[in-house]
Order: sequence, then structure tokens, then C-alpha cells
Amino acid sequence: MLDANLQSQLKTYLERVTRPIQITAHVDDGAKSQEMLELLNTLVSLSAQIRLDVRRDSAERTPSFALTTPGQDIHLAFAGLPMGHEFTSLVLALLQVGGHPSKATAELIEQVQGLDGEFRFETYFSLSCQNCPDVVQALNLAAVLNPRIQHVAIDGGLFPAEVEARQIMSVPTVYLNGEMFDQGRMTLEQIVAKLDTGSAKRDAEKIAAKAPFDVLVVGGGPAGAAAAIYAARKGIRTGVAAERFGGQVLDTMAIENFISVKETDGPKLATALEQHVREYEVDIMNLQRASALTPAGDDGLVAITLENGAVLKSRSVVLSTGARWRQMNVPGEAQYRNKGVAYCPHCDGPLFKGKRVAVIGGGNSGVEAAIDLAGLVTHVTLLEFDDTLRADEVLQKKLRSLGNVTIITSALTQEVLGDGQKVTGLVYQDRVGGDAHRVELEGIFVQIGLLPNTEWLKGSVALSPRGEIVIDDRGQTSVPGVFAAGDCTTVPYKQIIIAMGAGSTAALSAFDHLIRTSVPKSSGAVAEAA
Repeated sequence: MLDANLQSQLKTYLERVTRPIQITAHVDDGAKSQEMLELLNTLVSLSAQIRLDVRRDSAERTPSFALTTPGQDIHLAFAGLPMGHEFTSLVLALLQVGGHPSKATAELIEQVQGLDGEFRFETYFSLSCQNCPDVVQALNLAAVLNPRIQHVAIDGGLFPAEVEARQIMSVPTVYLNGEMFDQGRMTLEQIVAKLDTGSAKRDAEKIAAKAPFDVLVVGGGPAGAAAAIYAARKGIRTGVAAERFGGQVLDTMAIENFISVKETDGPKLATALEQHVREYEVDIMNLQRASALTPAGDDGLVAITLENGAVLKSRSVVLSTGARWRQMNVPGEAQYRNKGVAYCPHCDGPLFKGKRVAVIGGGNSGVEAAIDLAGLVTHVTLLEFDDTLRADEVLQKKLRSLGNVTIITSALTQEVLGDGQKVTGLVYQDRVGGDAHRVELEGIFVQIGLLPNTEWLKGSVALSPRGEIVIDDRGQTSVPGVFAAGDCTTVPYKQIIIAMGAGSTAALSAFDHLIRTSVPKSSGAVAEAA
């Protein structure tokens, strides 16, 4: 199951283990149980610290295995095979159960250890989901740190009856003590903030007490990370206020056009971005969403108000709030979000195996989604508003070669249909003839582009008709001392590498602004008088 190279790497990682690891496996005679045993026996062969106890009993989920260590009260388990994107989750769990310290901040670790109550988490994931590992790894670490926290990560594709019973149509989906807790990507900070109800108030107080910055970056995607690095390298006081570090990159699967890096994926790149920023003296404030911008007054400081009520001030600001998936804004979409309406085919596609789905959008992302889904589902209906598809010709050719795909152009989606629990179909209008048509299906994947995260800037910074921040070639906005970069701006191409370049430009422009505005206005007059 693991090739020689991967086994060699894993053996090196396991040398960091400082205490025994006990694996208790629950298996039956099925093929998946045999695959899991093969994986676990390989782990045993790679470290003398690992012991395996195999049980053939009526466990709640089979195959599954739990990790713990003698003398510690740890409740951490995997139901299924944590391969694909989840293999890293398994490796980290082994290291952390085995005593290797986490890279989480001391403050966050203390907060997790201080959580009081009984927390039994269940996380449903798919092996192709790039968003799931963040949640699985966060809750695994929490289970290692706090004996009152239990966590089992469940491969939804391996337990379809359970997924069907709970009507899970989006991953990651997290249950707490048998009730729905949340869906979608979450960091440990976000999870703790939701459990520790007093944390938001404490964070707001800490943030409000911070001294003014020289450069404050709002947003933590590629543009924001680049801006923070370029500003910090100038030796000036730099801060980053971000809702989630990595931004839209976290939702990107394969990245194959990042120059000098042959291939990577979004989560890996996002992690690398944050690690690079943390090498400098940058004050990173996560889980912070901006709600208002106030231009500089007599004090020369631009004010950024956060949703928690705290106000950050800075001599200059770089706005890099990125964009989010555009929604159809039709009846039923909001009601059935995560109940059949999805936005990530890589994450949620496996949950629709053998079912009928639609893809809304005929650009590159829509056609790529339809191609991927066609290998999993019974049938794909692709709906495009224009009279022709807009995707690259090579993608269109591939799509048209598939026998279980129907392409409908000049189609205006009008309504998402459901039975109150899940999606059952959609209604679209033929833009040529005007007739309405109904399509029976179980899933709808929306792929119609991005919407800039700029609503909070209306009335304070000039925006384009599409809501993008208007900038010049230096990244300057309509407000002195306020610069912007990335997908939230009028830059013509929304690409990671372009966002990074724009972020660097904005930071250098902000630094130039600081130099020019710090020169005393009276210096010339004083020199002449002398």
C-alpha cells in the first residue's frame, strides 16, 4: 500500500516519537479491513514504538482503529482508511499521540486544555476532499491535548448507510455529541472559538489594545501574505487581520501553473504562505473579519473596524480580502446549501456516487467539474447561461466525449427544488424559446465564478460596477494611504501568482507612502530661514 520511498519518509518521521503508540484495530473479513491491516502492519514494521492489537468484534464501525498511549487518556480514532488527503492526518496523529509536540501556539494549546465539558466529535470526510484534513487534524490534536475531547474521523464513502441516515451531502461535516456542529473547513482556532464562548470578547479586548501599525494587511491569501512579507522586510511594524489565512487558495485542488513549482495543492501552498510570513515579526490576527474602513484623520491613522467591535489603526493599509464563490441567488439555493447544493466538486463529489447531478457554469471550472463528476455519478447535466461554453477547447472536447453528460446552453437556472431535506431537482428557462424545464437530480454544483469580498467597503473606497476595488498600477485606491491587491481588485486576471505580485507592489507602495508622508512639512522653510 505504501511504496518504498513513502515508507522511508514515514520511518524518519516516526523517529520523532518519544512514547509508545497503541493501535487497536476493529476488523472483519472484508477487503477494506484487509487493506487497513496491511497499512497498520506496515506502521508497526517502521517503528518499535508502535504496538497493534487486532480485534474481530462488533465495533460501532468496522473497519476502524484507535490510537492512544499507555498512561494517557486519549480518545482518537479513524473509521476507514485515512489515505489520499487524509494520510497526512494519520501521520500527524501518530506523532502527536507519540509525544511529538504540535506547532500550535502555546496560547491555543492552553485554551484547548482548559475547555470544560464532554465533547464527542465525529467528522465525516472524503478521501478526495482537500478541506477535510484541516478539520480532522484540528480535532485529533484537541483529543490528544484534552481527555474530555473524543474524536473519530469517518470516511463517508465507506459508511454510506450512516451518511444516508444523517443526510450528509457535504464534507467535512462535524457532529458534536450526536448533533450537527458545523460544516466546511475549520481550523482549531475556529473550533475553539465556537466552543469557548468568551474567547471573542477576550480577543476583541486584546486587539483593541494594540498600538498602531505602519502597515496593516487585511486578508491572508496570496496577496496578503506577499504584502506582509514585503512590508516586514522593510523593518516596519506590520500586522495581518485575516478571517482565514490562505483565503480562496484553501479551496483550490491542483495548482500546476505556479512558476518554478511543478505541482502542488491549495492547502499545502496556504501552509507554506503562513509559515513564511511567521518567519518575520508580523502580528497575525486570525478569525478577524473587517466591517468598516475609516480614512485617516488628523492623527494620520486609517482605522479598520472588525466585526467583534475592535478597531485597528495603521499609518497605511493593504486591502487583500479576496473573493468567494458566486452564488446563483435563486429560490431554494440557500435552503439546500450542503443538502445537495455544493460548490466544491472535489470535496463533495464522492458523496453523490451513482446519483444524478447538475453543474452550473460552462467556464473552465464548470467543465472541469463536470468531467471529474462524470467518473463518479450516474449522469451530469451541465447548464450554461450563454449560447456557447466558455471553457478551453481541450476541456470541451474531453467533456463531449463522455457518454453520461448532457450539455444545455442558453439556460437560466430559476429554482432549486427539494423535499424539505435534500435537493430533488432544478428548474431552468430556455433563454431562446422561453420555456421552463425541470431536471430531476440529487446534487447541484455551482461553478459560476467569484464575487469580491468588498461589501464592507461601500461608501469608503471607490469600487467598480462589479464591486472590485479600483486601483492604479501602484495598487493605490481612492483613499490616501490605502492600497489593495489580489482578487478583490480591478486587476484583470485572478491568478495566485498575479495576486502575489500585486501584494508585493501594494506593500512597496505603502512603504513609499510612509516615507513621503513622514517628511516634516516645515523642513524646507526652516532650511531657508537658516
